[in-house]
Amino acid sequence: MRWSSGSWRSKPIEQMPIYTQPAALADVERQLAGFPPLIVAEEARNLKRALAEVAAGRAFLLQGGDCAESFVEHSADNIRDFFRVFLQMAVVLTFAAASPVVKVGRIGGQFAKPRSSPTESTGDGELPSYRGDIINDIELTAAAREPDPQRQLLAYRQSAATLNLIRAFAAGGFANLENAHRWMLGFVKNSPQSERYEKLADYITETLGFMRAIGLDPEHHPELRQTTFYTSHEALLLGYEQALTRIDSATGEYFGTSGHMLWVGDRTRQQDGAHVEFLRGLNNPIGLKCGPSLRPDGLLRLIDTLDPKNEPGRLTLICRFGADKVADALPYLVRAVTREGRNVVWSCDPMHGNTINAGGFKTRPFDRIVSEIRSFFAVHQAEGTYAGGIHLEMTGKDVTECMGGARAISEHDLRDRYHTYCDPRLNAEQAIEVAFVVAELLEAERLPREGRDRGASLRPAFAGVGARAARRLVPAPTRFPRDAPLA
Repeated sequence: MRWSSGSWRSKPIEQMPIYTQPAALADVERQLAGFPPLIVAEEARNLKRALAEVAAGRAFLLQGGDCAESFVEHSADNIRDFFRVFLQMAVVLTFAAASPVVKVGRIGGQFAKPRSSPTESTGDGELPSYRGDIINDIELTAAAREPDPQRQLLAYRQSAATLNLIRAFAAGGFANLENAHRWMLGFVKNSPQSERYEKLADYITETLGFMRAIGLDPEHHPELRQTTFYTSHEALLLGYEQALTRIDSATGEYFGTSGHMLWVGDRTRQQDGAHVEFLRGLNNPIGLKCGPSLRPDGLLRLIDTLDPKNEPGRLTLICRFGADKVADALPYLVRAVTREGRNVVWSCDPMHGNTINAGGFKTRPFDRIVSEIRSFFAVHQAEGTYAGGIHLEMTGKDVTECMGGARAISEHDLRDRYHTYCDPRLNAEQAIEVAFVVAELLEAERLPREGRDRGASLRPAFAGVGARAARRLVPAPTRFPRDAPLA
C-alpha cells in the first residue's frame, strides 16, 4: 500500500479518543499543520547516526522522563531538575562504559497515554479514562474527561517552550562538565548515593584540571561545556502527529517534527494497525515496545514493516516484560532478530512490566526494576548480543511513587508525595541509583572486552565494585539451547 501521512486513517486503530466535535478537531489539526516544526530533519538524522553507534555496540542509549507531562506542573524548575538528574546519570554511565551516551528524554511531547480500560470507576459511577493532558483533564468530572481538541494547541505550545529551555541548558553552559559537583540536588546530597557520585565528580574535576594544564579547556572545546539532547514520545494521537509531519525540502523525505524519536506502544503495535502504518513512512528513528505477548515471528514482521532497509539506528526495540518474564521471553526474540541479521538497538524498559498495587496506589518495586535490568543484561551476555540502552519513567523531583531504593520507600510512604498523573516514576535519587546499577553492568561487560583490568581505578567511584565484584552482581546467565523452538 502506498504510504502518505494520512494513510493510517484507513486502518484499524486502538487507543484513540472519541471527539464529539469533529469540525473543531479538524480546525485544530489545520492550525497545527501551519505551525513551525518543533524539531528539524537534520536533528532526527543526527540521532539516527548516534543510535547506529549504539546498535554497533559503540555507545549506550539513556532514555527517560515523565510518564505523562502535565500542563499544571510545567515550570522552569521542573525542567531544570529533570535535566540535571539526566546529566548526572549520563556522566555515571559514560564513565563506566568509556563510550558515548546518547541522551533521549521522554519530554517535550509525552502527553498522550494508552489505557487498559476506556472508563474508570469513581465510586458513584464511571467516567471516561484520563488519557493525558493533550486529550482530557485528570479532574473527576464528566466535563473534564470530555476529549477537547483545543488541548492539542496547548500541548504544542508547552512542547515548544520546553524544547527552547532544554536547548538553552544543553548549549548555554549548564551542561558544562565543570558543573558536575553543582548538579547535585539538595536531597540527593544527603542520600546514600551522594558519596558515590561525589567521588565520581572528583575524578571529573581532576581530569578537567589536567586537561586545562595541557591547554584543553571548555572555553575552546565546546564538547566539554555543552551536550546533545534529543526528545521522544509515544506517537499515540495520530491526528496531532500527522499535523506536525513535514517534508524535508532537501531530500523529499517525511519526518515527524513533534519529536526526534517516536515510538509505537505495546498496545498499538498491531501489524495492520494505524500506528504501525503511520510510523513506517517517517524517517525519524523509531521505537517499538516489545511486551510478553510478542512472538518472534510477529516481531520480525513488524521489523520488516518499520525498517525494511535494515538501516542502523532506525529501530530501537524497547523491551518491557517484567522481572519474572524477561529471562524466558527475551532470548527467543534476540535469537530471531540475530538470525535475520537485523541492525537494531536493544533497550530495557524495566518499568511497565513491574507495576503493582499497594495501599491503594499504583507503584513499582525498585528491586523488581533492578532485577529486570540485570536479567536483560544477562540474556544479552548469554546470547552474545549488546544490551544497548535503558528506558525509564523518572522525574527530577523528590516524589514517593516507586517503593524501595536506598531510602527504602515503603507502602506507607507512597501517600507522602505521590504526584504522578498516570504511572509511578523513579525519583531523582532512585534514578541515579539505577544509573549506578547499569554502570556496574556496563563496566563488567567492558573490562573483559578490553582485555585489561581497570577495576582498581574505578573502585572509588563505584563503591568498591571492580570488574570481578561487578560480575558477581550479574545473575548467572541462563544458557538457552541454540536450537530451542521460536515459541
